[in-house]
Amino acid sequence: MSTPPPGCPAHVQQQGGGLASLPSVVGSPDPRAVYRGLREQWGNVAKVELEPGVPAWLVMGYRELLTITRQEQIFSRDARNWRDLNEGVVPSHSGLIPMMGWRANVIGADGPEHRRLRAPLDDGIARMDQRRVRREVEALCTELIAAFSGRGSADLVNEYATIVPMLSLASLFGLDSTEGRELLDALIALFGSADNSQAGNRNFEQILLDTVRERRRHPTDDMTTVFIDHPNLRNEAERLQSIVVMISAGNETVTAWISHTLRLMLTDPRFAARLHGGRLGVDDALDEALWRDPPMNNMPARYALHDTELGGHHIRRGDCLILGHAAANDDPDVRPDGAEDGWGNRSHLAFSSGPHVCPAQVPARLITRTAVQTALHLLPDMRLAVPAKQLAWRPSPWTRIPVALPAEFSAARIPARVPRASRR
Repeated sequence: MSTPPPGCPAHVQQQGGGLASLPSVVGSPDPRAVYRGLREQWGNVAKVELEPGVPAWLVMGYRELLTITRQEQIFSRDARNWRDLNEGVVPSHSGLIPMMGWRANVIGADGPEHRRLRAPLDDGIARMDQRRVRREVEALCTELIAAFSGRGSADLVNEYATIVPMLSLASLFGLDSTEGRELLDALIALFGSADNSQAGNRNFEQILLDTVRERRRHPTDDMTTVFIDHPNLRNEAERLQSIVVMISAGNETVTAWISHTLRLMLTDPRFAARLHGGRLGVDDALDEALWRDPPMNNMPARYALHDTELGGHHIRRGDCLILGHAAANDDPDVRPDGAEDGWGNRSHLAFSSGPHVCPAQVPARLITRTAVQTALHLLPDMRLAVPAKQLAWRPSPWTRIPVALPAEFSAARIPARVPRASRR
């Protein structure tokens, strides 16, 4: 039998002794084609490998995903229930652990404990001054574009989409731009779930721990101080981990959202024509990007508390289930091919569902919309500088972010900061 060419669905499925390798799926040229192949083979719940020898169930059905996110009495968020981790199938040095191991934060809790740890996040987001955030993000975006606009070309991922969310979040938590860029380097390693993942996690947590301790000595008007003072957070570990969740989840997902919205505009002429022709707004573009490439293509994880059945498969107690947001958004039962009249539809699962639904949807959209609008306004004729098929992807089983998004545009001098009157 001939060997399939690299990147094709059949090649991906042959990895790992017959199971699809999840990092290979996410990094393939056409993940939706791979998900559809898996659906044909397995149904809406497919067996995959997270890394060699570490299996999991990838939940690809829209309704099945809603089931596991809404039934925490059966499907727990607490990684201490992960059988393969407890039994040593997942080695202690695994790059999966920074993303999937248990932490004393909202992500790893269920029920009343989850609600206790969720409240500080909700309260902190509610206290944000959205107008101030928008003005600051717009000024940051303008500065970044001004730095490369004169040369008529840029990498819109590494010079723009990757930097905007981290520096915006760093500012909210009282960190300077140098600390923000150090956090960014650490997070790229953490989300890669590869050999440097644990080192990235240690660096990331140390920077934030130093900040927490400094704010305890010298409180200021920032989000770090809000978390330190919140009565629901009982110790330093909980305060640190709450900030870890906000910055890590917020940065990676917004980076992906900005990148994919810009990529959609640059690679889909029909969509770009509708947008530039005024038939679609920026929010329509944002939502279409969420449908096609949700910020977390795959989200770890749920762990079965009992033997059960899902999607026609027997799920054993302790099994790991991955939330396949991208595959579920492509479920033919909810979004048949060619459904252009669905543009603007927000019933996607990009923000998940149930008790653990993303708490930061409003600020995430605010930052992403501002970044995209600013780029469209200041670089109206930007175009992709390479064929779309040449785009490659950062290695990760979770997020699908282009390694680079090279663009060209008319060179122009842009003031480094927007006049205050135009920021309103």
